[in-house]
Amino acid sequence: MTDTTPDAAFRDPDDLRRRAGIRGDPDRDQHFLVDDRVLDRIPTYLPEDADTTHLLEIGGGTGALTDRLLAVADAVTVIERDPDLAAFLREEFASEVDSDRLTVLEGDALSVDLPAFSACVSNLPYGISSEIAFRLLPEGRPLVLMFQREFGERMAAEPGTDNYGRLSVSAQHYAAVEVVEIVPPDAFDPAPAVESAVVRLTPRAPDYAVDDEAFFFDFVKALFTQRRKTIRNGIRNTAHISGLSEPEAVVEAVEAEDPDLLRKRAGSLAPETFARLAEIADEHGR
Repeated sequence: MTDTTPDAAFRDPDDLRRRAGIRGDPDRDQHFLVDDRVLDRIPTYLPEDADTTHLLEIGGGTGALTDRLLAVADAVTVIERDPDLAAFLREEFASEVDSDRLTVLEGDALSVDLPAFSACVSNLPYGISSEIAFRLLPEGRPLVLMFQREFGERMAAEPGTDNYGRLSVSAQHYAAVEVVEIVPPDAFDPAPAVESAVVRLTPRAPDYAVDDEAFFFDFVKALFTQRRKTIRNGIRNTAHISGLSEPEAVVEAVEAEDPDLLRKRAGSLAPETFARLAEIADEHGR
């Protein structure tokens, strides 16, 4: 894990919120992380060899995590959609902004142009955490992200487990996924209704080839809509989702190669098996 500066005197999260004159609003997906111990640990979950020259933070809030990222990075860019919070961050960290160590981008993280960051560490707004994660993952950079616990555990789930699904296959296509810490609701103010999870996503190339990534993801999505059905029936029943024009031809091609596979269910298949199925489907069914 990456070490933070040993004796850094960080800003107190409660003092930051008082100076900002803001309270969290669950209706706006605002839950401020206020537990100093959790805040101190989050940057240490970056991989040991992570490049920290330019860290990206999405949803800077009042800057409690920003403060800690500045202790380990050469430069930090924060994307904050709330105009008042963006203005507060520029004022609170004026010296870091003036020295070009901190850039505050005001806007929606789903639509602004992302900087050329070296790694991303963020306490994500839960309502858009999935969309943001899958905007970041193709960038191929180390990520340490906070999600709702259920979402994080589904990302990291192994084949054959209850949590394994489309999300697991899609995330693990881009990265090795690990839940590194469970965070209780009382670490936030206001406390959310659920536990949270800090997830480390270390980029790596998959050990299989995918020629058409969009079709691969659509095909995985289709089969998981029928996760209780056999692969045979899943292929036949979901052509409207996967985009197959000849699902029966795909079934016949899989039967010729591995008939046992057709009797299995989506939740038991490893990502590389989905990749092989998608390859067959692309060749015989589109």
